[in-house]
Amino acid sequence: MEISPNAGKPAEQNILVNIPRLVSAYYTGIPDPTIPAQRISFGTSGHRGSAFKNSFNERHILAITQAICLYRKQQKIDGPLYIGFDTHALSAPAFATSMEVLAANGVEVMIAENDEYTPTPVISHAILTYNKGRKSGFADGIVITPSHNPPDDGGFKYNPPDGGPAGTNVTGWIEAKANELLEKNLQEVKRISFERALREPSTHRHGYLNTYVNDLGNIIDMDCIRASNISMGVDPLGGAGVHYWEPIAEKYKLNLKVVSTIVDPTFSFMTVDWDGQIRMDPSSPYAMQRLIAMKDRFDISFACDTDHDRHGIVTKSAGLLNPNNYLSVVVSYLLQNRKQWTTEAAIGKTVVTTQLIDRITAKLGRKLYETPVGFKWFAEGLLNKSLCFGGEESAGASFSRLDGSAWTTDKDGFVPALLSAEMTAKMGNDPGILYKNITKELGEPFYDRVEAKATPEQKEKFKQLSAQQVTEKEMGGEKITAIFTNAPGNNSPIGGIKVSTENGWFAARPSGTEDIYKIYGESFLSKEHLKRIMEEAQNIVNAALE
Repeated sequence: MEISPNAGKPAEQNILVNIPRLVSAYYTGIPDPTIPAQRISFGTSGHRGSAFKNSFNERHILAITQAICLYRKQQKIDGPLYIGFDTHALSAPAFATSMEVLAANGVEVMIAENDEYTPTPVISHAILTYNKGRKSGFADGIVITPSHNPPDDGGFKYNPPDGGPAGTNVTGWIEAKANELLEKNLQEVKRISFERALREPSTHRHGYLNTYVNDLGNIIDMDCIRASNISMGVDPLGGAGVHYWEPIAEKYKLNLKVVSTIVDPTFSFMTVDWDGQIRMDPSSPYAMQRLIAMKDRFDISFACDTDHDRHGIVTKSAGLLNPNNYLSVVVSYLLQNRKQWTTEAAIGKTVVTTQLIDRITAKLGRKLYETPVGFKWFAEGLLNKSLCFGGEESAGASFSRLDGSAWTTDKDGFVPALLSAEMTAKMGNDPGILYKNITKELGEPFYDRVEAKATPEQKEKFKQLSAQQVTEKEMGGEKITAIFTNAPGNNSPIGGIKVSTENGWFAARPSGTEDIYKIYGESFLSKEHLKRIMEEAQNIVNAALE
């Protein structure tokens, strides 16, 4: 992975997106359904693309929204649809387009008061709150966001009545139907004007912000944080939660300061990511330079990505925590400090998340549930309480309420961020120190993830990888103990391969949202051992792709 010389530096004027041209491309672009890159494709988290590449424009959104309306009808989902969008430049236009179709189809739609931006977890929370105790008339939702992706990207995802990201059986149906509508030149799409859609009796305003903020005391020990008076700094990174943090501080009387309230669709205030692109990734030390520089001003600091479903934690003791390190601390803390949780509830993690979590759950006598990448795999378990936590190495997590019931079934950036304040207040140490204490007992993992460009054809090859294609018997000087292409927790395909030894592992898989593939690796021995694993992993992957 070649690091750009501009990584971690303020974004220069010449790389900023031309917003008028981007929005114009959204309305004027005509995708060609015979070109794979211009078709509708639901990756790990909905359909994503750029208007400049004809992969995300008005025609895509018209087709997807009509397909969702048809899916709702087929499944007899007739409750309200909760919809929200983030601060990316294409999100508001896509919201307007989707409203034109939803209203024309007579769908009861809940839109934010004052046209406020709405974070992903807030939509999930609203769906679960409405559906609790119901036997029929279920609600579902749409979140318009490409997450932390660059400013010229757009994203559109559907959350069914379980409140989480739609599973592949659902997205497969919507994707096929939407592409069929696209191929037929949108002839079957129902549509009215946006102005009329807002006036339709089926369109309602919903108080997303207050409903969510007022409930946070049922998942985080706000009394503990308030009593300690620890100082917190938060950077919303210009995202959808930008106006949520001050009401949180006010409601719970917290010593919390929002360090920036700038909303700018070019995201010109960001420091650029590893590859020289602007990316609002709170787990990236390059993108998080601004908050890292302030670490000594606060007892604990945190940031969230553009739709506020990912978190980044900055500590005085260790600076920005690697997401794996922080999730390990979260699991250890929650299992020992949530006395109302049932001991039967398992800890959910993906196959590329640190094995330190495996060691923590084993030590505490708890079950582990390991899945492919994608938070959708945790939705059912979080809802039915068979899981009390679900986490991904990409800094996405959610967990149960204080009483053990479901909070959200989608990733939530707010609650892991606020939990870092709770544990700092309760334990008298920040999560950086708590992590060191855990590794003294259970071993210190060394973790890395590298990314490389991949063509759609190469990405497809990854899905066909089999254990038989790995002919090596050793890796990193240790005997290979396991090779698998299906996740141990639910036996679902991981879309790639994972190879393990006693003290290390690697996994390789293509990104579901960008034209790249990723190799993840971990060693419990040393950085040198990890380096060997990553080099050998690259050779194994290269051989397989050839």
